[in-house]
Amino acid sequence: MMTRYPVYKGLQMPLTYKGLKGKYIGWGIASLIIGLIAGGITGSVINMYLGGLVTLLLTPGLLFFTLQRQRGGIYNRTRQDGLFIHPLNLPKSYVREKNI
Repeated sequence: MMTRYPVYKGLQMPLTYKGLKGKYIGWGIASLIIGLIAGGITGSVINMYLGGLVTLLLTPGLLFFTLQRQRGGIYNRTRQDGLFIHPLNLPKSYVREKNI
């Protein structure tokens, strides 16, 4: 009789953290960092209140963009409809010519 072993199915699922899956975890972290850096630079160069406003507007905007991209799928690709025929353009060097 064959022995059966349980298979751990958790390895076949994408990594998930706070609703972000797979590569979009990095996108979410990058959104936070970009928002903080842009707000910090704006606050130090122009005005502290404007920098805070930039941080408060840019960070959620980038996170919303990340969530919308994730909704499209982790492995989203451009889908082309139609039939593609690639022309055969072999150079003439494959044909041997007779030397007379």
